[in-house]
Amino acid sequence: MDHAGFDAFFRREHARVIAVVVALTGRADLAADAADEAFARALARWPRVSKMESPGAWTVKVALNVARRSIARRARERSLLTPAHAVSPEPDYELWALVRALPPRQRTAVVLRYVGDFTHAEIARAMRVRPGTVGSTLDAAHRNLRESLATEEAENHG
Repeated sequence: MDHAGFDAFFRREHARVIAVVVALTGRADLAADAADEAFARALARWPRVSKMESPGAWTVKVALNVARRSIARRARERSLLTPAHAVSPEPDYELWALVRALPPRQRTAVVLRYVGDFTHAEIARAMRVRPGTVGSTLDAAHRNLRESLATEEAENHG
């Protein structure tokens, strides 16, 4: 197995994978765990993963799947253990709150593009869509963010 190749890949991609998951979930602890699991899976499959066109996009996809499953599992556990009237506070970072409010596909595309710095082709592979769909999804996300920012600005200064 090419451990040197994997080590270089890990050093190059680890921070980017964590940044994408943090931006989508708002949770650094979850992002670190999901990234670690994704890289463990990449190492176990390194002969195949290393030959992929974008091993980084594959690893982000795996980390996001791990994070989503973890969030769903924790939500189920919380619903069983938490009284219905209890609410856990969400950090309020204005811009990322608006990004997290986007529809899932738009939110994922924005984070992969601007946090992960992936190309449209890499985003398309990670999201399993066509590159043209990435462009139109990002355009729609930009429109939604502009509208949200304009509404927020009007409410704050209106």
